[in-house]
Parts: sequence; C-alpha cells; structure tokens
Amino acid sequence: MPTAPLDPQTILDVDPWLVENTAAIVARHDVFRKWKDSIEQHEGGYDAFSKGYLKMGLNVAQDGTVTYREWAPNAVDAVLTGDFNGWNRESHRMTKNEFGVWELTVPPRDGVCAIPHDSKIKISMVTPSGERIERLPAWIKRVTQDLSVSPVYDARFWNPPDDQTYTFKHARPPQPRAARIYEAHVGISTPEGRVGTYKEFTANILPRIRDLGYNTIQLMAVMEHAYYASFGYQVTNFFAASSRYGTPEELKELVDTAHAMGLTVLLDVVHSHACKNVLDGLNLFDGSDHLYFHEGSKGRHELWDSRLFNYGSHEVLRFLLSNLRFWMDEYMFDGFRFDGVTSMMYTHHGIGTGFSGGYHEYFGPGVDIEGVVYLMLANEAMHELYPEVVTIAEDVSGMPLLCIPASKGGVGFDYRLSMAIPDMWIKLLKHKQDDEWEIGNIVHTLTNRRHGEKSIAYAESHDQALVGDKTLAFWLMDKEMYTNMSDMTEMTPVISRGIALHKMIRLLVHSLGGEGYLNFEGNEFGHPEWLDFPREGNGNSFHYARRQWNVVDDPLLRYKYLNAFDAAMNHTEDKYGWLSAPQAYVSLKHEGDKVIVFERAGLVFVFNFHPTNSFSDYRIGVEEAGEYHVALTSDEKKFGGFDNVDVNSKYFTTAMEWNGRKNWMHVYVPSRTCLVLAKN
Repeated sequence: MPTAPLDPQTILDVDPWLVENTAAIVARHDVFRKWKDSIEQHEGGYDAFSKGYLKMGLNVAQDGTVTYREWAPNAVDAVLTGDFNGWNRESHRMTKNEFGVWELTVPPRDGVCAIPHDSKIKISMVTPSGERIERLPAWIKRVTQDLSVSPVYDARFWNPPDDQTYTFKHARPPQPRAARIYEAHVGISTPEGRVGTYKEFTANILPRIRDLGYNTIQLMAVMEHAYYASFGYQVTNFFAASSRYGTPEELKELVDTAHAMGLTVLLDVVHSHACKNVLDGLNLFDGSDHLYFHEGSKGRHELWDSRLFNYGSHEVLRFLLSNLRFWMDEYMFDGFRFDGVTSMMYTHHGIGTGFSGGYHEYFGPGVDIEGVVYLMLANEAMHELYPEVVTIAEDVSGMPLLCIPASKGGVGFDYRLSMAIPDMWIKLLKHKQDDEWEIGNIVHTLTNRRHGEKSIAYAESHDQALVGDKTLAFWLMDKEMYTNMSDMTEMTPVISRGIALHKMIRLLVHSLGGEGYLNFEGNEFGHPEWLDFPREGNGNSFHYARRQWNVVDDPLLRYKYLNAFDAAMNHTEDKYGWLSAPQAYVSLKHEGDKVIVFERAGLVFVFNFHPTNSFSDYRIGVEEAGEYHVALTSDEKKFGGFDNVDVNSKYFTTAMEWNGRKNWMHVYVPSRTCLVLAKN
C-alpha cells in the first residue's frame, strides 16, 4: 500500500512557524515516500531490505556451505582467494548477475566448512583496463591489523565453532524514560599506557557506570578504523567491530553484561563519511570512483579528507540500512548516536557556515535532500523494527523537525545533542570573570531548544577533552589539579572555586538543559589530563590515551567529591524524573545576585553563582504550596562542600505571589552553592 502524502497541516501542528516552508517539507517527504514505496515494492519492505548482511558478504549455511556475494559492477572478473586455497587467483572464480553482484558458493569439505575460521581472505578483481586489484570484502565482519608488518588490515573469515560462539543471556532493557548517557571509549578505559580491551571494560568500567547512576552507554570507535588517533571517525570496515580491543564474541559479552545491569547500549555510528583507504576500505572498491560514493569532488569531504556516500543509490541504502540492522541483531546494541549529521544534511557539509536560525537555511538550496531522506528512512526503519530503539543526532545546525517522526514531516530522531551548551561554558570560563557572567544568557542557552523535540544536554563531551581544548576541570583548576587536590593539603581558593563550579555547572545543565544528559568518561570526576591518542606528533605515546581511575579511587584525593556528586545527581534524577518532565519554569534570573531559580518535576532548584555573597532568608517564588526539604545540595562535605546548608532544614511556603509564582519561601543559599528542594 503506497505511503500517504504528507498533509501540510500536520507540519503546522508541530511548528506553526514553518508555515512558509511547508511546500519544501512536503516535497522532501515526497522523495522519502518514493524511496519507501520502492523498497516496499521491490525489496519486501524495511525488514527484508535491511537484512542485506544475510545475503551479501560471506554467509555460512548449517552444513558448512559458504556463499559469498559482492557488489562490484565495474569489475570484469572476480575471484575469492585466501589462506584456504593458497591464495589461488583461478580456483574460486565468481559469477556476475545483471545487477553487478558477484557470487560464489564454496561447498564444505569432508563435512566441514572449507574456509577455516579466522583465516585470511580477499577478493581479487580485474578492471576494464586489465588491472588486477585486491580488496577486503565490503561486508567483512572481522579485520585485524599487524602494525609490525603493515598498517593495512587483513580480512578474516569469522566463523567460530559453537563452543566459542557467545550466546546472549539477557534481554534488552526497556527504553529509559530519559537517557542519562555515559560516553565511553573502550581503548582509553585502562589507566595503563596501552589499548584497553572489551573484557577489561566489561569487568572494570561497566560497574562504575552502573554505580554512577547512568542508564545508557554510548560506545565510541567500535566500527573498525585504520587510524587509532581518528577516534573512530575514519571507518574502513562498517560491519567489523574493532579488533584492537578483542574479538566479536568479547564485544557481545560486553553488551550482554551491560543489559544484565539494566544499561542501554548505543553505538556511535559513522554514516556521514568513510575512510579514503583503498586497500582495506571502500574507496575505489571495484576500480571505479563512484560505487559507494559520489564521483569527483562531490564525493570528497575537504576537511575530513574522506569519502562521502551517495545516499541516492539503491545499493548504498541497502548497505547502510543493513549496517544498522546488523549492529542491532548481531551485537544487540539498543540504538545509535549518528555522527556528523550536519554534514549529511547540507551540501556545504557545514563547512564555513554559521547557522543563524533562519528557516531559509534549513529548506533552501544548501540542503542535501538525499542525505536528509536517508536519515528519515534509517530512523523510521529502526523504529518500526525495534520500537524501543534510541537514536540521537549530532547536529550543530538546529534543523527543525529533526526529532519529529517522518510521518509528520520530520527526520525521526529521538534526541538531538545540544551542541551550543558546552561552547557557552568554554567562552565564559575563558573570557569572563565570575562576576561578569550573564545569568540571563546562561539560562537562555540552556532553555533555547525546539518545543516538542527532545535534546541531550551536556556540559562537555569528548570534544572538550581532546588535546588542544580543555575540560571544565582544567579551565577551572588548571595546574593546581596536580598540586592541591589532596585532602592532606589546604583547600586553596582555586580548588575551592573549581570544585564548587564543576558541580554547579553540571547540575544546572542536567536539570535545565534538556530531556537527556551526557557525560564523557572521566569528566564526572574532573579527570586531571586531556585526551591525546598516540600519533607522530607525540612520539606515538599512550600517556594521554588512558583514564586515571586511580585518582578517583584514592580516598585522599578530592576527585572523589566530584565523582560522588555526579552519582548523587543521577540518582536524584532517577528518583524524581526531571529529565522526562516538561521544560522548567524559570522564576528568577538575578544578574546582581547571580542567582537562578526554577521548578521542574515538582522540585525547586536554586543556584547561587555569586563568587562571594551568601544569602540568608533569600525569598524565592514557588508554585506548589507546602513543606519542602533538601533533596540534594552541592554543599555537603561528602561532595567537597562546607556543610553550611543544614540538610535537615524544613522550608515552608507563604501564600503570596512572588516572581510569578503563587507562593514564596525563604532559603539559605551560600555563595557558589546549589540546592534542590523537594516537597514533603
């Protein structure tokens, strides 16, 4: 049954300000409808179309028969070669169908698979010019790298025997009512100067994440990438889990163990571009420039030095949608954070472009309709096939309808990342004295999001942790982190300020900034060093490509206070649910006092950012009358505070309007302190 056309009124019901752009949105939706109907008519719908990995690449039947299929229309000859046939370029020739797909069946030998598990393989092809080229299969599920021999990856035939195959034991947890995300990288998760492993992450890091109160993990750099220092953003092999950290079975165990802890696991998926490697990537795969990518300059990202997918190609859509399905089915991931969505949605890829918020920027000639439509198809397919899936867009542009379903004219994500928030904090800490902070601007940045579209707020992510930038802890405390973070030393003004503001900033972002929250691994306790992967510029050192868990585990160091507050913040949210509540009502933004007061989920939040002034009997407005108590305060000793706030105090409202609220009450709020009050 053909997909129904989009009613323009549906768009206006979501956002009346789009009235001048309904025609453009309907036209975009028409392109989406044509693709969806074509997939339904010719492929049997999303379910069948996204199972391409069960047909393409190397697949093994129960009797050990191997069927190999590869899309390479430019090739005039193709052969499967490897350890199993002595790298013979004649014995296992493939046949080509009318769609440019090469196929070969390798029967079992003596009742077992003729290609040994974990043995090396390649596809050898001949181009129309007579040149012989050799590539790693595009759908390969396992590649390994031996840097002592060559940086080029080897393709491996991954077909472990039953007793070595990991079997999932735990069901996926239900979709969290609001995502509290721990962004993590397996390789840097050890304190030692080396690459960490899946097994170590499972044993050592998953319990930390659970105990901190996060309900979602976002795993970076899992899709195989040739260059470790690319942070996983130069993907060579889209169906292969990075072998740097261990085997596919060990990654499955990691995800399954996380599920047993009730944790949702998201994959940082990179469909915005691909590594330009030829020998072990997709570039020039069949000798042509335009197989998976656009031809010429349109198919190259000038800043990332990588290849750009042709989202208007039927086979490219099969490859990418099947890639999402593969990670959901094979590894039991629960969803995706889509990297580089801005690059996908605009022909200029966001390069040299500042987005003012004008709607002409989102629906004009700069929009890449094919890229937007791919994201619509991907989101709808995943949500239809997995109703509990979570998808997050990394978009700096502010595209309207990004987190609205395709059926209503949107792109279909569940959340967007609020990328302006960390930039604001960096500018404040870099350029403004504390008494120059503009409270109104802080609140505006935290609340300036599209109504009805969910946002993930964060004070800092991996971007701010990378060398060349500074984490919030570094901006706040700098070199004193190395000399004055011991409880055996006097609390200096710099450390006192740093610990106080680190807690306040994170709670303010958590409670006011969105419908979800994100933290990058280690930042919760103010990790004392930046992140820098081994590369030529640092002598290929692993010194900064690690996480120093020892500093937070040391009871004599003050990092423990930030860690404890982070856990308390998450557990308090879990109890009261402010992230899933409607957006906060801000009743006070006092520039002179540097005080912010707002209500959300029945809680009253009070922040005093003043560097020196404490306020006793400070009158604040409260909507709900009654008796209140302290649910959380940054001033407790266990959080590195001074215990000036009595956590056993009771607060009573008076029935008189104040700051636009029906009641008021007095609170004591010391300088650089925040408190959360809950009704008894």
